[in-house]
Amino acid sequence: MHPPRRAALGLLPLLLLLLLLPPPAPGAANKPTPCQRCRGLVDKFNQGMVDTANKNFGGGNTAWEEKTLSKYEFSEIRLLEILEGLCESSDFECNQMLEAQEEHLEAWWLQLKNEYPDLFEWFCVKTLKVCCLPGTYGPDCLECQGGSQRPCSGNGHCSGDGSRQGDGSCRCHVGYQGALCADCMDGYFSSLRNETHSFCTVRTGLSHSYTPRRLCLSDIGHAWIHGWSTHPQPGYSSRVWTEYAFSPACDESCKTCSGPTNRDCGECEVGWVLEEDACVDVDECAAETPPCSAAQFCKNVNGSYTCEECDSSCVGCTGEGPGNCKECIPGYARELGQCADVDECSLAAKACVRKNENCYNTPGSYVCVCPDGFEETEDACVPPAEAEVTEEESPTQPPAHEDL
Repeated sequence: MHPPRRAALGLLPLLLLLLLLPPPAPGAANKPTPCQRCRGLVDKFNQGMVDTANKNFGGGNTAWEEKTLSKYEFSEIRLLEILEGLCESSDFECNQMLEAQEEHLEAWWLQLKNEYPDLFEWFCVKTLKVCCLPGTYGPDCLECQGGSQRPCSGNGHCSGDGSRQGDGSCRCHVGYQGALCADCMDGYFSSLRNETHSFCTVRTGLSHSYTPRRLCLSDIGHAWIHGWSTHPQPGYSSRVWTEYAFSPACDESCKTCSGPTNRDCGECEVGWVLEEDACVDVDECAAETPPCSAAQFCKNVNGSYTCEECDSSCVGCTGEGPGNCKECIPGYARELGQCADVDECSLAAKACVRKNENCYNTPGSYVCVCPDGFEETEDACVPPAEAEVTEEESPTQPPAHEDL
């Protein structure tokens, strides 16, 4: 069907505009924060101090120069050498920050270095106020949940830690949950918990049957945790060495478990079902009633599924891409097994029927446009001169009839 000409004429400039738009600048979303920029400058300054640590004035009489000009170690000459090497010539943001803050760095070097030996704390935290000390967050550098010494019980990340951002809440590591990341998730149990530490893991076996009274954590990085246990016989006070073996977590198919595989589950997680003594994934996409809409296809994943959008050329689909369309949308037809755009302008039956009219193919449709310099009439595209003649030859309309 021939599309309305007014819509067709308006579509071409829009398509040309989209083609001419520049692509988004790479890395725009990863622009460093003010704190990251400040920390980067301090790191480069500290590296400059290391690189110049064994230098001197380099003249012929170093002893005289140090006596007369002050020692090189604390001199302005060394400061200038450090500053000159801080930023690459192409690093605009680094050079911009250095130019704005050079006086602060000079004041710290010449007057405040002994009183405030930590340049990061003095420069980024206390002076520019773009960062916080570790374990604190937000505009006022408040303590993270669980305190600044061990935020989130050491089992998670504090939102905004070390910056003037975030809300101080805890994002727990795998196996932990709760506001302070001190509680164990399903499939884990507490192997050690006291006022300052909490460790969650899965017990797979123990070498003795004694009830442990106290555990002494020797090395959390190893698979074995050692502890002392009291002998169960009354009156027998000698201590017996007991070992406990732990594995990192249950299989993802288990809600509870006694071992590391999907055959060791005590209960299956949601999205898994027990078959032949093992928890196996449920294929939700194979259900009699599809879980996704008609414009989507189902993609099975472990323990769940996702609904993905069909290709824009499809009316319903069984998978990703134009090769899995159930039917093609108008303006597309099957070609080599997939839905492809129909070039209406190349068909035997002309799509644009007016004289001198140009046809332009678009995805799923086409537009009819008069060439540059031609005037549009109902039946043809004509040069301006012919259009004027046509208007002059048109019969003059008689005056409107008026009743006397």
